[in-house]
Amino acid sequence: MTPQEFIDKWRNVDLKERTASHSHFLDLCTLLEIPDPVTADPKGEWFTFEKGASKTSGGEGWADVWRKDCFAWEYKGKRKDLDRAFDQLRQYAIALENPPLLIVSDMDRIRIHTNWTNTVQKVHTIELMDLTDATTRDLLRHCFTEPERLKPAKTRQVLTEEAAQRFATLAQRLRGRGHDPEQVAHFVNRLVFCMFAEDTNLLPGKMFERMIKAARPKPETFAQHAQTLFSAMKSGGMVGFEPVEWFNGGLFDSDATLPLTWEDLDDLIRAASLDWSDIDPSILGTLFERGLDPDKRSQLGAHYTDRDKIMQIVGPVMVQPLLAEWDGVRTAIADLLENAPKATKEKLLRGKDLAANTKAHRDAGALHKAFIDRLKAFRVLDPACGSGNFLYIALLELKNIEHRANLEAEALGLPRAFPSIGPEAVLGIELNPYAAELARVSVWIGEIQWMRRNGFEAAKNPILRTLDTIQNRDAVLNADGTRADWPRADVVVGNPPFLGNKKMIAGLGEDYTVALRKAYADAPGGVDLVAYWFVRAWQAMQAGELTRAGLVATNSIRGGANREVLKPIVDGGRIFEAWADEAWTVDGAAVRVSMVCFDGVKGEAGRLEGGTVEEIFADLTASKQAVNLTDAIKLSEMTGLCFQGTIKNGAFDLEPEVARDWLRQPALLHKSHEGFIL
Repeated sequence: MTPQEFIDKWRNVDLKERTASHSHFLDLCTLLEIPDPVTADPKGEWFTFEKGASKTSGGEGWADVWRKDCFAWEYKGKRKDLDRAFDQLRQYAIALENPPLLIVSDMDRIRIHTNWTNTVQKVHTIELMDLTDATTRDLLRHCFTEPERLKPAKTRQVLTEEAAQRFATLAQRLRGRGHDPEQVAHFVNRLVFCMFAEDTNLLPGKMFERMIKAARPKPETFAQHAQTLFSAMKSGGMVGFEPVEWFNGGLFDSDATLPLTWEDLDDLIRAASLDWSDIDPSILGTLFERGLDPDKRSQLGAHYTDRDKIMQIVGPVMVQPLLAEWDGVRTAIADLLENAPKATKEKLLRGKDLAANTKAHRDAGALHKAFIDRLKAFRVLDPACGSGNFLYIALLELKNIEHRANLEAEALGLPRAFPSIGPEAVLGIELNPYAAELARVSVWIGEIQWMRRNGFEAAKNPILRTLDTIQNRDAVLNADGTRADWPRADVVVGNPPFLGNKKMIAGLGEDYTVALRKAYADAPGGVDLVAYWFVRAWQAMQAGELTRAGLVATNSIRGGANREVLKPIVDGGRIFEAWADEAWTVDGAAVRVSMVCFDGVKGEAGRLEGGTVEEIFADLTASKQAVNLTDAIKLSEMTGLCFQGTIKNGAFDLEPEVARDWLRQPALLHKSHEGFIL
């Protein structure tokens, strides 16, 4: 079939979707010289029509056409809404094995949406007449044979770095004019969210960008325009004759603004040219915190911790156990429905059979609902949440688990369910006010992005739920010198602050350090700051207030006094997953850390460095012979035979002349047993 023959045939076809879609796709395969699904894959294992189970909402399959590792394709009738078709594909993307391309068509148009994780999404639109172009046909052919050719080059990290850098410059200028740093941070966070809101159509018609450009000739008018917008976002209202939704959430709790200059507005106009809908909240907070917090200005451009590292904690502590729970529930649901009486073409269900079928579906639905209710009640706490990296990823993973459970329950024959888990599922404690607010912004953006990417509308009235669950306070010590309480949670994850024992007085102050050590008298003397989070988490676990915990510590947690905080965990519970010496980023600097996941379950195997072991010891080692070297004791026979020597613990700088004079002095020998020590 030639391109013109294809165009001539389909230009005037006005059949309904179900009647025409298969024929259209088969002709397209012929045009592109690609074997059709039936020819290429008679068993329908990797290339097939009507992929997936019947949808309880109507229709057959989750996608009209599916090609493994290439695309999911959904048709609509001519002149129908392709956005709805795209939303459907996004809702079922997990069940379709997350293909890299999501394609929708009404037979006049073919729209290709890229769907790679961690890339800026791109859309290619092909009109019917465009198929005369060989380059366009090659692009379409690549969808079948080489989808990687359509992968966008720009990652979400690169996009977020660009956005953070531009706003960091603005924040520095505002502080330089004498504005209060916290006011600057709050104002810039509002600007950031407005950029995101208009690129996700939560603010209509590029309203924020239009406002900036309108103020550019007269910068003094910006504050008035911004006050009008922020006031509308506080409770819903009008900006001119355009309606604005209710946002608030605490971020838009007033109409307060700051004046901007031409230079500032030019920076905002350039920033508005970025696609803010694709920024990455897993690093957004970290990067913006460096620009907004005056104390972290030197970290601009430094490295940050990526998602995969965070998942080394979130995965074993939260995701894997919950998925294991769902696997059990799903099996029970499948057994109930499989063993229930079923209607056939020859026989309708009546009497006892109908009652048994109804009961099986009711019981299966109850099992599914109980699991979803369990997820809705599930709480994740990060008691040193920083700018929200762990919380953002934990929220997305919880939502992914719920979505997967809903899709798989629907595939088994239960009614379709919609997402119900929101930002209230994540709890945080953070001492730094800049970071605490950024954590809320990151979680809000992550929630909205997840809903959009999976084909659902963001919540409204308000769009931003108040996140009182992220608290700005000390996580380990109250002002009166007592231990700080933690909100009740199912699991704890996080990256507590790293500060060595000998640097605590200088870094935290003598009064605070003394009070902290007094409040945690059960902690060994001489431990680093991070160790107190381990003590507090284990205390909560022993009290039945916590199920599992996963924390990042400096790799010194494996030895010396720090190791003593892990011994009660090993004695009374277990370390079920650990990485003893991993690369990490702290305040922009590369460090080596230990990642420790623990619970109160005694006697079960664990995983060390990714491999299964019988037991993980307090020094984060394991042995097939179960030899625990942390139980070793000092040999009295060795007393007096060796000495650690002096340890430099302060300035020891000599003037050159003094040093040279000392070097010229004769060496002194000290006799010890049978040898000499210089």
